[in-house]
Amino acid sequence: MLDYNLFTLPNGIRIVHKEVPSTKIVHCGFVLDIGSRDEREDQLGIAHFWEHMAFKGTKKRKAFHILNRLDSVGGELNAYTTKEKICFYASALEKHMESAFELLQDITFDSIFPEKQIENERGVILEEMSLYHDSPEDAIQDEFDDVVFKDHPLGKNILGTPSSVKSFHRKDFQDFLKANMNTEGIVFSCVGNVPLKRVKKLAEKYFGAIPHVKAERQRITFEGYTPSSEVIKRNITQAHCAIGTTAYALNDKRRLPFFMLMNILGGPGMNSRLNLALREKYGFVYNIEAAYHPYSDTGLFAIFYGTELSQVKRSKKLISKELKLLRDKRLGTLQLHKAKEQLVGQLAMAEENNASLMLMMGKSILDLNKVHSLESIIKNIRSISGELLQDIANESLVEDQMSHLTFLPKN
Repeated sequence: MLDYNLFTLPNGIRIVHKEVPSTKIVHCGFVLDIGSRDEREDQLGIAHFWEHMAFKGTKKRKAFHILNRLDSVGGELNAYTTKEKICFYASALEKHMESAFELLQDITFDSIFPEKQIENERGVILEEMSLYHDSPEDAIQDEFDDVVFKDHPLGKNILGTPSSVKSFHRKDFQDFLKANMNTEGIVFSCVGNVPLKRVKKLAEKYFGAIPHVKAERQRITFEGYTPSSEVIKRNITQAHCAIGTTAYALNDKRRLPFFMLMNILGGPGMNSRLNLALREKYGFVYNIEAAYHPYSDTGLFAIFYGTELSQVKRSKKLISKELKLLRDKRLGTLQLHKAKEQLVGQLAMAEENNASLMLMMGKSILDLNKVHSLESIIKNIRSISGELLQDIANESLVEDQMSHLTFLPKN
């Protein structure tokens, strides 16, 4: 039995809604199937720049009125850009739900990209770039994409380059939207203690008149991965390292067991194998994580950590040892049970966050055309065997297929 509602407007925009009792807050937002991988070489960073410009002026509002609309009643308005998605979303008291719907429609579809605001925001984004460069733990994650995906759009930094950001004007944004906007690739997601009837009424009122458009866009499929290694010297005091390779795509049936394997290896729990081996046992790192980012046609697996220069080689040996252990030794019955219980608990706690749930639902409808219930996900987790995890480890965590990026202190 489905615990969410899904309907489609005549223009192709899909609305997904989940009624959650005992909450006074409504979380809602647009998730668009447009991201930085859809940019041409001369457009690098324009998707993220558009996300910023959505708040800077529409046909009927100036920047101040956009920012003040929900903030003045205690609500929140926000946005983010990824390789494949742009999201504009809001949270507000239930009585301000209609204002949130109307405002989101306005900034998503009626931005006018004032030239003066473009110039102002250009400086903000250049400062954001500088901030990333001054934070090696963030910069290495972005630059590792380039090591793995090289010249493919997935390897480009979401922020773009200083030269590309300095080049954009109003027509560039209009051309990008025209080339990528597809109302059939847009989902509006809503979570709150409100009935479906009201959501339908407001969606039809504010989104129904949006023209149906379908850009003829084709994403460049990633293929031909070859591992590589880079060492870069920077003005930092600690070494920062990234190790990883390509991984399973969104629709791959091995995605969930691989996610579970990453949780065992370097998930958020303090009991992850990498944390126990490198932090708790030897004190080599403050933080270490294993990340998995699935995309529509491929994925990325990466381990990120920072350590003292003298401990780089020993840290890499310990990581190699943990990867080999996953390949060579199948999880015992008790280990497997504990790993499943930990993942189930983490997912159940994540679903308690209604804002995150709203965004997850929107992305899931875009990627899979459905939202898996927590019960069905738990059922699939319970069915994962130790043999399957070992097979996936031997298929995906092969040492000679790993790419490496290392930031070393200049001095």
